[in-house]
Amino acid sequence: MGIKPKSPREALQPEQAPAPPQRSRHVRNPIVILINMVISLAVFGLAAVGGALYFGKHMFEQAGPLTEEATIIIPSGSGLTGITDRLAAKGVIDDTMLDEWVFQLGTRFYKSATKLKAGEYAFAPGVSMNDVMTDLVEGKAVTHSVTIPEGWTTAQIIERVREHPILVGEITEVPAEGALLPETYTFARGATRQSVLDQMKASQDKLLAEIWERRVEDLPVETPEDLVILASIVEKETALADERPRVAGVFVNRLNQNMRLQSDPTILYGLYGGQAWLKDRSAIKQSEIDAENNYNTYQINGLPPGPIGNPGRAAMEAVANPSRTKDLFFVADGTGGHIFAETYDQHRANVRKWREIERQRRQTEQN
Repeated sequence: MGIKPKSPREALQPEQAPAPPQRSRHVRNPIVILINMVISLAVFGLAAVGGALYFGKHMFEQAGPLTEEATIIIPSGSGLTGITDRLAAKGVIDDTMLDEWVFQLGTRFYKSATKLKAGEYAFAPGVSMNDVMTDLVEGKAVTHSVTIPEGWTTAQIIERVREHPILVGEITEVPAEGALLPETYTFARGATRQSVLDQMKASQDKLLAEIWERRVEDLPVETPEDLVILASIVEKETALADERPRVAGVFVNRLNQNMRLQSDPTILYGLYGGQAWLKDRSAIKQSEIDAENNYNTYQINGLPPGPIGNPGRAAMEAVANPSRTKDLFFVADGTGGHIFAETYDQHRANVRKWREIERQRRQTEQN
């Protein structure tokens, strides 16, 4: 039996489309919808956090608002909030809640909130929050200094330390003459006067022990203290570094031959003590030379009972390793140095030359 052909009307009508497949029950499940929403929120949240971290990191590392160098004192126990307030007040960071929040959060992120050190800090223009944090963590505080000239007496050193405007506190223990090492000492704001003196004494003790171990044999000094005494005399006899070993050699030779040292500075110290170097050294009178006191090496044998000042490293090194000469005398040469002699006759001739130089100078001053 044949298939009945479609009528022209039927042939023109489209075939009926199949019904769409039903949506999966899993897709429509509320749990699935909730999971999808949570995942979407998580992705969005991570993106937001990442953006915030990127933005915060950029703010933390970018140049700050400071336009000129600023010095800030961070007291001990300030805490992160207190430090942030001081930085904002000085314009190191912007005085806004956002910038203060970024600084605090960044400092905590680097686990440095409890590592910030007190002190006085100088910040350059444009310093970033990150650099501020680094300086505070590393304690890169502003340092101050006090310089002690070689040969100063302890009384002079005490006066300089007392007058220093940055140091604080009273001096509770005055070191002995010769116990301090003349150098430049640095310290942070808030350091005490006594702590700086203690540092000078510790430096002297350490250096003296090293020099004593390196001394040559057969020196006419029996103890490190004797070395300091002789070095203090050498220090006041010449300001020229290259002369110190030779001056030390003269005194060593005299001690070995039981000759008196006959050093003018010992006269002044015996008369004026710690104020000796504030006096006119050229005005020593014959009566002062003849006057007996424990320090006057024109009148006593050997070393005086103590140092006449605080010698520097070079003077102590010179005594520990003096020049090997036969010199027994020296006198000024008019140029800041000295002329040395092995015999008294040579020395007398040198003294006459020096007196002639002095006479000519006086004439020149009078004219």
